[in-house]
Amino acid sequence: MSTDTPTPEDGTPRADEAPRPDAATTTGTADDAPARPDDAAGTAAGGHGADGQGADGQGADGQGADGREHAAGPRGPGAPLRFAAGLVVVLGLAATTRFLESWVPGVAEGSPLGGFAEAVEYPVYAILLGLLGNLALSLAGVRDRLAPAFKTEFFIKTGLVLLGSTVLFDVIVRAAGPAVLQALFLVTSVFLFTWWIGGKLGLDDRLRALLASSVSICGVSAAIAAAGAVQARKEQLAYTASLVILFAVPSIFLLPWLVGVFGLSTAQAGAWIGGNIDTTAAVAASGAIVGEEALQIASIVKSTQNVLMGVVAVLLTAYFAFKIAPAEGAGAVERPGLRTLWDRFPKFVLGFLAASVIATLWANGPSADPDAGLATARALRDWFLIAAFTSIGLEFKLSSLREAGWRPIGVFALATVFNLVVGLLLAVLLFRDFAF
Repeated sequence: MSTDTPTPEDGTPRADEAPRPDAATTTGTADDAPARPDDAAGTAAGGHGADGQGADGQGADGQGADGREHAAGPRGPGAPLRFAAGLVVVLGLAATTRFLESWVPGVAEGSPLGGFAEAVEYPVYAILLGLLGNLALSLAGVRDRLAPAFKTEFFIKTGLVLLGSTVLFDVIVRAAGPAVLQALFLVTSVFLFTWWIGGKLGLDDRLRALLASSVSICGVSAAIAAAGAVQARKEQLAYTASLVILFAVPSIFLLPWLVGVFGLSTAQAGAWIGGNIDTTAAVAASGAIVGEEALQIASIVKSTQNVLMGVVAVLLTAYFAFKIAPAEGAGAVERPGLRTLWDRFPKFVLGFLAASVIATLWANGPSADPDAGLATARALRDWFLIAAFTSIGLEFKLSSLREAGWRPIGVFALATVFNLVVGLLLAVLLFRDFAF
């Protein structure tokens, strides 16, 4: 192992680490290589790390990270067959979720658990089945072989585009103002707080950038964008992706419960969930538990934050190019431009908006039954979201946290609490008068 391997204690370089060379001249081993933008932290999420995505854990191009195999699709003898088998697992769990969603409330009706069973939404079944499937496949020794089919990123972003067809454009327009204000203030404050607390605890600047980006914007997708901007090591990206997933999964269930405790309105609940849970898939799951309207607002707020991912990547590239790299004695670093901003821009947001415009025109058109087409889009949306939620469970791994140590975990935990408090205040303030 080379000399810049993170210590087991905190995942940061040792004090005697040599200055980092420029990415263009790096010729070290795989352990030394900076993480590329398409290198999602596969060790953290079984190869599909964005939304981890885990839960959002893929890159801007939707590819996984624990091997270039995922970036270009299945390779090698038998790869298509393994991919097909993994897809059968995902679809089978999705179908089982659909069955349980209707069967369990019927069986529990009239019993003390009847009300609880009726309140449980499909994301809960999907994630739990995914975790059980993960355990079974891991015990059978085939999980990693089937992992390329666990396309959380593809499923969730396709589902969100279809979600746009169920959200009339006037809702987006009315929610856009408070959503933009919340995103700007929340992303800025959480990023700066995370960067500051990471510095206080002595984390490496690149690891600080990854943690701050992921917790303030959109989980692993933002971490991947930041990794490409600051030339972070792959180990640091893996640490960050693992932390995102570790905190996102319990948040799916915790925030809907807190929504009831705090007595938030549907819009406030959606804004709080969308602004705080780090992965897009987990936001959709948590929002769906609260209800359809909360899911819509949560998706709008999260999509607004996702747009800032490109801006943050450009700013980080500039900061490290002008300040960090010269201080380390590294060579010239490519300066950011409009192409960088476009490359980091989450393209699915455009699909979400386009679907909403089309659905609005359709609903107000001369069709005798405009709800028929929208009902089909809604059904397809649910299937893709269920597939994404099962993939969250199938991808979940804790293995790369073993070397992270307590300091990155402490920084992420403190930043998450800060995010929850500030996000709650903003959601209550900005969405207090919002009505559907």
